Amino acid sequence: MNKAILTLPLLLATLTGAARAAEPAPLPEIRVPAGFRATVFHPGLGSARHLAVRGNGDVYVARPFQLEVKMFRQAAAYGALVALRDTDGDGVADIVTPFGPTDITTAVAIHKEHLYFSSDQVVYRMKLGDELVPAGGPEPIAGGFPMQRSHGSKTIAIDPDGNLYVNSGTPSNVCESQFMRTETPGFDPCPQLERSGGIWRFKADKLHQDQVRDGERFVTGTRNVVAMEWNPWAGKLYFVMHGRDSIGMLWPKLYGAEINQHLPAEEFHVAEAGDDFGWPYTYYDPLQKARMQGPEYGGDGKTRARGNYKDPLIGFPAHWAPNDLVFHSGKSFPAKYRQGAFIVFHGSWNRMPFEQAGYKVVFVPLREGRPLGTDEGDGWEVFADGFTGRESIKSPADSAYRPTGIAEGPDGALYLTEDKGGRIWRITYEGKL
Repeated sequence: MNKAILTLPLLLATLTGAARAAEPAPLPEIRVPAGFRATVFHPGLGSARHLAVRGNGDVYVARPFQLEVKMFRQAAAYGALVALRDTDGDGVADIVTPFGPTDITTAVAIHKEHLYFSSDQVVYRMKLGDELVPAGGPEPIAGGFPMQRSHGSKTIAIDPDGNLYVNSGTPSNVCESQFMRTETPGFDPCPQLERSGGIWRFKADKLHQDQVRDGERFVTGTRNVVAMEWNPWAGKLYFVMHGRDSIGMLWPKLYGAEINQHLPAEEFHVAEAGDDFGWPYTYYDPLQKARMQGPEYGGDGKTRARGNYKDPLIGFPAHWAPNDLVFHSGKSFPAKYRQGAFIVFHGSWNRMPFEQAGYKVVFVPLREGRPLGTDEGDGWEVFADGFTGRESIKSPADSAYRPTGIAEGPDGALYLTEDKGGRIWRITYEGKL
C-alpha cells in the first residue's frame, strides 16, 4: 500500500491554500449618485456609531461596547472615543487615537470648542484644545436618567442658544403590561412617560444637571430617537423616530406576519415645545398615511388615533431604523442639496423572516425646513446604498455594512460610519457645480 509523503514544500502549499480559502470576501464598495465619490477615510475601527467633525477637519467617533475574538482569548472593549486626523490632505486618516471614558455609547457632538458625548445615564463634555486629543477630563453636564435595558442611548443635539436636547428612549416596545406577550393590553396611562419616551432640554454649559431637578421635558410620545439634529434654516429641532416593533407577531389576528413588515412608519418630525408624538398609544401607518390607534389601546388596524398627536413630515417605510441625521450646508454639493436632510437608515431585524430593507442613506430636499416634493411623490430619494453587498438579505447579520452615523466636514464633505466593522467613508462631489 502506497502512502503519500507530505514534503515541507507541499505542507506549506497546503497551509497557504487553506489560509487563502479562509480569507473573507472583500468588502463591497457603496454606491453614490453620478458626480459623487465615496472613499474610505478609515477601513474599520471595530465599531462606529455617531461622529462629529471639527472646524480643522479632525474627526471624533463614538465607538460603543464591542467584543473582539482573538486566537486563544477574548478582548472586551467597553467603548471609547476615537480621534482621527488626516495630516496630508489625501482623505485618509493618518493618526487614530482612542481616548476618553469607557462607557460611552452612540452620541458625539461639538459645540463652542467642547466635545459632547454620553453614556446611557450621563451626558459629558471635554474641552478641545490645540491637540487632537483633549487634555482634560470629562465634565458631567446632564445625568440622572433611568437605567434601562433597551433604548438607553442618550443621543443629543445642541442649538445656537446653548440648549442641549437629550433623547430618553423607552424601556419597552409599547408600554405593554406583559413584556412581549401576545394580545397584551398596554398600561394606560403609561408610567414610563414620566422619565422616558421624550426629549429633555438642558443648558449645554451648566455642569451637574439632573433630569428631574433641572431638565425640561421638551416633547413627549417618542419611542426612541437616535437621529436628531438642530435645523439652522428652520430654527427648530428635527428628528426621525424608530417605530414600534412586532405588531404582527403580538397581534396576529389583527395584522399577521405579512403586514408586520410594512407597519408602522419610521417618522420624520419637526419638534416644538409641548408636542406629543403619540407613543405608546398610536402608530403612523405609511400605507394609509394616517395615525392609528395602537392595538394595545383598543385599535384594530382600521381605527384612527384618538387624541391630538402630531403627524410626521414624512412617514418612511417600516423597520428601516433611522440612526442619524444631518442638514447639509451646500458648500461643495450641487445647489439642490443645500438645506436638505441626509438620513442614515441602519436596518432592523423586525422584518424577519421576510426580506430586509433600509441599509441606506436617503436625501430629503428642504427649504426653510419644509420638505419639497411630497405632493408629487414620497419626498425623498436614495443617496447612498449598496451596504448589504448583495441583492437581498433575510437577516441583518447578512449585510456587509450597517450604516449608522453621518456628519459634515468644514469643506462640505460628508463623513459616514457603519457599526459592523467600523468603516468610515468620506463622500465628496467631483462633478461640475
